[in-house]
Amino acid sequence: MLDVEVIEDPAAAVVALDPVRSRLLSELALPASAANLAERVGLARQKVTYHLRALEAHQLVRAAGERKWGGLTERLFVATASAYVVSPGALGAVAADPRRTVDRLSASYLIALAARVVREVGGLWRRALDAKKRLATLSIDTEIRFASAAERAAFTADLGEAITALVARYHDANAAGGRDHRLLVMAYPKPSDEPKEEKTCR
Repeated sequence: MLDVEVIEDPAAAVVALDPVRSRLLSELALPASAANLAERVGLARQKVTYHLRALEAHQLVRAAGERKWGGLTERLFVATASAYVVSPGALGAVAADPRRTVDRLSASYLIALAARVVREVGGLWRRALDAKKRLATLSIDTEIRFASAAERAAFTADLGEAITALVARYHDANAAGGRDHRLLVMAYPKPSDEPKEEKTCR
């Protein structure tokens, strides 16, 4: 089972976003039968079977064996991933695209960049999985609290200078066998309602 599956097919996105089917996916972290799921979600087994067929047809769940119960043989299903993300590519021409945003300091531009990351990395990861290879990536996720807008502006200037110097040092446009990479640096106010991480004592 994958940690995250990026859904690129519009039809699969429609199936996954259906509230009932989304609930079934969340219940299938471990293999279960239609009868098991029907009892958990309070639906008739026939309806659950119908939804499972749709999920299976779009490769959101897969068969996970069989189990004999009461003289019957039940098929077991399991989700293909622990979580799912819908790629902006599933929206076609109306998907967010940073090339269509003029203001590079706007929230819409940041969202478009994030959407491009999902689309591009999702596609690269799928191809890497098909080839049974790892996809080399780098990410830094941290938080910083600025005392004032002036401090934020100063940090932005310092960060820009540091990145410019690093890019100048390591970028080689003529490197034989080299591979281009995207480097993104983003910052936005942390949501006030974001759940706090639990601290553990050792």
